[in-house]
Amino acid sequence: MVVYVFYVSAPLEMEKLETSELQSRLSSLSVSSFPGITSKNCEANPLNRLQSTDLSRTVTQPDNRTNMDDNSNDRESAKTTEEPSASPGKAEAGDPQESSTSHPGEKKALPPMKPASTWTSAALKELKTKLRQEKDSVVTVYRGDIMTVHVPTVPEAKRVCWEFATDGYDIGFGVYFDWSPVTSRAITVHISESSDDEDEDDDLEGPVVPGDVEKGSKAVANSNLGEILPVYRQDSHLAVQSGSHEFPGEGTYQLKFDNSYSLWRNKTLYYRVHYSA
Repeated sequence: MVVYVFYVSAPLEMEKLETSELQSRLSSLSVSSFPGITSKNCEANPLNRLQSTDLSRTVTQPDNRTNMDDNSNDRESAKTTEEPSASPGKAEAGDPQESSTSHPGEKKALPPMKPASTWTSAALKELKTKLRQEKDSVVTVYRGDIMTVHVPTVPEAKRVCWEFATDGYDIGFGVYFDWSPVTSRAITVHISESSDDEDEDDDLEGPVVPGDVEKGSKAVANSNLGEILPVYRQDSHLAVQSGSHEFPGEGTYQLKFDNSYSLWRNKTLYYRVHYSA
């Protein structure tokens, strides 16, 4: 009788052999054997990168963070020093020194003046008849011209008075006051040709249009010249135009008879200027 004995340990030994062989093969492999994978040593002290969550303890920042903060502080201080400071010669907004300083070319303020008193009269023929007998009371203001009568103030009087009329058509009239010191007591007449002439048709010569200011009153070259009455076209051919003004101080009145707006017609003017106490 033959007895067969089977050992079950043989498969276990083979399994151990295969396992050991697999481990030896894996150990022989290195990281460099796989393309795209490199080895990198970790930091020697990886716990330094972790921050404590304990609020009672002060967190210590790494040295590189401290350096970054120091650099940022340096940039802040440099930016502060580079900011331009206010110029010493320039006043701040709202500074009273700026408001009190006069700018070059700025027109200085003139003393206030009372308005003139004006009125009209229907005695047109009577005035013309009377003034024809007086010397230099009837003149011709030519087309495009401005006649200015200079009347200085005098100590014996307090007011200046005027009245005028024209033949056929109206004329521009305005009153100004020159604050320059009086050097002569003579009443003088100046004729000037306006550079602001404009064409005008015959049918435009007629009743005055309210608010129609002539160009001669817009340009005032003398900074001492104050305006009492701007130049308006007056119906002096229909009624006597009269007026007066109280002296505001020492100076010279300028009564302007303006015919600069008329390109074709000369104007015959009857006028008289006198003082009143």
